[in-house]
Amino acid sequence: MATVTVDGVSKHFGDVVAVDSLSLSIDEGEIFGFLGPNGAGKSTTINMILDFVKPTSGSISVLGMDAQRESKQIRQRIGVLPEGYHTYDRLTGYQHLEFAISSKGATDDPDALLERVGLDPVDAERKAGGYSKGMAQRLLLAMALVGEPDLLILDEPTTGLDPNGAREMRELVRDEASRGATVFFSSHILGQVEAVCDRVGIVREGRLVAEDTIEGLRDSVGGGETLRIELDRATDEAVQAVQWVDGVTSASIDRDASDPTIVVSTGGSKTAVLSALEDEGFVVEDFATEEASLEEVFRAYTTDGAEVTA
Repeated sequence: MATVTVDGVSKHFGDVVAVDSLSLSIDEGEIFGFLGPNGAGKSTTINMILDFVKPTSGSISVLGMDAQRESKQIRQRIGVLPEGYHTYDRLTGYQHLEFAISSKGATDDPDALLERVGLDPVDAERKAGGYSKGMAQRLLLAMALVGEPDLLILDEPTTGLDPNGAREMRELVRDEASRGATVFFSSHILGQVEAVCDRVGIVREGRLVAEDTIEGLRDSVGGGETLRIELDRATDEAVQAVQWVDGVTSASIDRDASDPTIVVSTGGSKTAVLSALEDEGFVVEDFATEEASLEEVFRAYTTDGAEVTA
């Protein structure tokens, strides 16, 4: 069953097309990553799902309800961590949580929420105007968790968090999905998305250009394998030996490696690359294959020349 369905949605601001015939479906219990360059239409799409912005055309369903006609009912069952949202400086952390609990008619224990997000109760007694960015982000995440929402919409959730905080956030997201919640996860930090999401949708110029598992996206851009080849010597001649092998897109010396190593990106035969080196008198001591990162996949779909497929 789909938790969120966006069906042929467009949004125009005068002559500007922010979202163009966008369709996507997010399944119940899924962690869905939503990616795109600045100005791609991510925030506008999220705002339409939340009924902060009305679509020009198309329809949106959330939890089986119409996102525009039944937005009040929907908001009682979702948790939102919006990008750029600020706490109220004169209210304490506890007062923020008490407001969120009261507005949903929930019975959550504020201390339990604070423990989940790693915010010290002593800090929760302080006014939020004195919080660091990381502390404020943890408080806002705690507010999003009030009422055990069926859908969590997290827009840049790791903003202000240190690496430990980002790891804890990922663990919390997985716990919410295990509970049965659906998580809509929008972030420009691709490593966070790669580490936690079941599927990813990529938007460009308001249109969905890719939607698949990360593994599926890797396959769609030609495998995107990177070979790290340890040689008896790593020289410019070794790089030149493989640059013309069919399927090779780049080759370079890894000057930071402890052993002589070249790095080769190829969508073709690994054997052909190794053979080209051996034919030129190089000894291949060892090699390893690395899959394309989400960053490389993202670049393939969002740079100039990328083809819009949806």
